[in-house]
Amino acid sequence: MRFDVYQVSRKGGREKNEDRMGYCYTRDAGLFALADGMGGHPEGEVASQLALQMLAALFQRAAKPKLKDPTRFLNEAVIAGHHQLLRYATQKGLLDTPRTTLVACLLQGNAAYWAHCGDSRLYLVRGGKLVARTRDHSYSELQDSLRRDVMPAERFNRNVLFTCLGSPGKPVVDTVGPLLLQRGDRILLCSDGLWGNVSDAEVTAHLASHPISDAVPDLVEMALRKGGAKCDNVTVLAIEWESAENADSAAVSTQALGDEVFASTIQASVLGQEAPDELDEAEIERSIREIKDAIQRSARRRS
Repeated sequence: MRFDVYQVSRKGGREKNEDRMGYCYTRDAGLFALADGMGGHPEGEVASQLALQMLAALFQRAAKPKLKDPTRFLNEAVIAGHHQLLRYATQKGLLDTPRTTLVACLLQGNAAYWAHCGDSRLYLVRGGKLVARTRDHSYSELQDSLRRDVMPAERFNRNVLFTCLGSPGKPVVDTVGPLLLQRGDRILLCSDGLWGNVSDAEVTAHLASHPISDAVPDLVEMALRKGGAKCDNVTVLAIEWESAENADSAAVSTQALGDEVFASTIQASVLGQEAPDELDEAEIERSIREIKDAIQRSARRRS
């Protein structure tokens, strides 16, 4: 398995950044996830961090080095993240539960699987065309999908969601897959800070015409510029599948990993410990260096 990955998170005009993102992988499977803690509820940054940590912990336990049933894993892991938030609220004695959206993509073999709850999105671009996009769990998107003739004044705000992790009822989790991948396919996960300011056509065009290391920061800057002083947090994680090998490529190749090696950029923390307010580039680079060191150690042991 080989892929390029690039990720950025910017705070925008909000008081703090409640978005979290990260990825982890074994030799035969990779998990990429992004969560957007919800304002109006307590500790959104903790909600998004705990949801990702639960995904990563379950992936580490189940991928040995691949998953038996990726779709089932995604559904159960997202629900497990939901229950983790309920437990956290009970342990802390909170009157309201921290809440978050979540989108996760699993790559295994030559196929992609994904799941989402809320309005954090996944885009899949192939050969200049948008092949797939998640449908937000929002009332406005539900209206659009049902093609109801609704007057503009009667339309719901796009930010009003009917499900999320940490909600009183069982979350709605949509899963897709397997979808067979082709070399050069680009997958992008993002929070609503991106898609709320940048159109699907712009996302597709940038991913199709530039390396992801250029396309992602360009899209983030475009969203921040269009969003203005009150722009939401903008967080993006993009993957290029089976990227071409060349001297300048920063592609991750997992072929040298042993059966038990697990690498992750999702930072573990003690339950209840407040996550850092900002995911800076130094922290991301530090995680990536740790992953590369683990790969090198595994390769030396096998040689």
